[in-house]
Amino acid sequence: MAETLLSPGVLARETDQSFIQGQPVQAGAAVIGPAAKGPVGIPTLVTSYSEYQAIFGSDVTSGSQQYEYLTQTSANNYFSQGGNSLLVTRVASGSFTGASSTSILNGDASSAFTLETLTEGEIANSSGSEGINNTLENGSKDNIRWEIQGSNTDNGTFSLLVRRGDDSSKQKNVLETFQGLSLDPKAPNYISKAIGDTTHTVEQDGTDYYVKSNGTYVNKSKYIRVSAVNTPTVDYFDNNGTAKSALTGSIPADGSGSFNGATGTLFGGQEAKFNGEISVTNIQGLAQTDYTESINLLSNKDEYRYNLITAPGLNNSDHGTAVGLLVSTVESRQDAIAVIDLNGYDTNVSTIVSDASGFDSSYAATYWPWLQTLNTTGQTVWVPASAMIPGVYAFTDKSSDAWFAPAGLTRGALGNVIKAERKLTSGNRDALYAANVNPIATFPGSGVVVFGQKTLQKRSSALDRVNVRRLLIELKNYISQVADNLVFEQNSIATRNSFLTQVNPYLEGIQQRQGLYAFKVVMDETNNTADVVDRNELVGQLYLQPTKTAEFILLDFNVLPTGATFPA
Repeated sequence: MAETLLSPGVLARETDQSFIQGQPVQAGAAVIGPAAKGPVGIPTLVTSYSEYQAIFGSDVTSGSQQYEYLTQTSANNYFSQGGNSLLVTRVASGSFTGASSTSILNGDASSAFTLETLTEGEIANSSGSEGINNTLENGSKDNIRWEIQGSNTDNGTFSLLVRRGDDSSKQKNVLETFQGLSLDPKAPNYISKAIGDTTHTVEQDGTDYYVKSNGTYVNKSKYIRVSAVNTPTVDYFDNNGTAKSALTGSIPADGSGSFNGATGTLFGGQEAKFNGEISVTNIQGLAQTDYTESINLLSNKDEYRYNLITAPGLNNSDHGTAVGLLVSTVESRQDAIAVIDLNGYDTNVSTIVSDASGFDSSYAATYWPWLQTLNTTGQTVWVPASAMIPGVYAFTDKSSDAWFAPAGLTRGALGNVIKAERKLTSGNRDALYAANVNPIATFPGSGVVVFGQKTLQKRSSALDRVNVRRLLIELKNYISQVADNLVFEQNSIATRNSFLTQVNPYLEGIQQRQGLYAFKVVMDETNNTADVVDRNELVGQLYLQPTKTAEFILLDFNVLPTGATFPA
């Protein structure tokens, strides 16, 4: 009931208009593919290429095959071109587990605790042993070791070092140090609390996929977790008859050791074609289902935010189910673009044009042909365009804004590319662009350049261009975030004004930065009638005129006779 004055006085009222304007969601890209090591099937955020290498490794040669360069190359190029965050999901075939420390013993040779590596698969965590001159035999830089230091039985504390697998006791390469650890669950530096004991599994609920966290304490180590602690529960007397806690007497002794027992080979199945290209029947030994599970998991926009997703190595010609799912996922999310590959290496323009006709989506784009680059070992490899395009988008975002075309000589230059699989003629580019395939052209003096920015939408509209689709993604992300804060608020003039006071200045900023020609936002009594209010709805209508790119520049040169006057 509203307050009223029944006698002379002052009535103090307030209207909160102090809403703080947030920032647009700055989501990075997502990439799905094989890797040398790391968690399997768990989307993992990395913010630099060095962090990618630490978690997922680099190129690993298995006979004549180099598999994981597709994912690694995409990550390397993305960060080198200005990308700031990448969501990586490793796919692998078969059952993968982490390596274990077996059990780290106390002074009585009984088990104190067990560690397990965060990364999965034996290629990164095979066992090693101390050899001659304190060097590690059968170890590699991608392995890790553990070492106990500073054990203090009286205090019940010790320190744990995580070391690189190919270091030596004389020249240690320490990756992490955890000091003053305790086996006492009540202690502030309890080992499981200090290091973490969480595992992650991918679960399915009906048609939905989600990541389930198992454990008590979040993982603070980048390499290991505590899988078991054998905490003593009784006190004991030492040889002098002094009562001591078993917690202090059961701490591990100083020493070091390696991890072992990891399972899961990197890949199986038949060998890949042409320097690592996926085969028709398998994807570097992986089944399409290994990819589709990860794609389904990344469909959850409430948990995973990104504005671009790729799966280098998948192509529609050989793996249409997975590629189709990738496109339908972004169609459902409506906040990201899927960059897909239509065909494998060494095909022709007519085949690419035919493949493109099977798609119709403003949330997907494709580029062609394949590109040559260097892997981390300095070898030349061929990659599909989807491995390099995220770098172009990242450069555009860094140098301009999302609504500028990621194409042309200014923003479309492909960094870290040696050459394209073929030099497209003007006729080739015309045929591809007419089919909504973005050509990758080679120009003398300018190098290899993305020379198109169409989506795979067939109908001609503003949304058949990548820059407009990315603009709308940016706008919807921010404005939806503003609206989220109004859910369950009163459907009143004050609530509507709070929306307008945040959205209008934001759109004005976009307009000033060349993203919009004009806009109008309506959220008032005209679209929030009594019937709408009674349905517990709040309606806002936004009218946008996005800016268009100058893709076709027509120059008329008029030669006039001497003495002629120029037109006004």
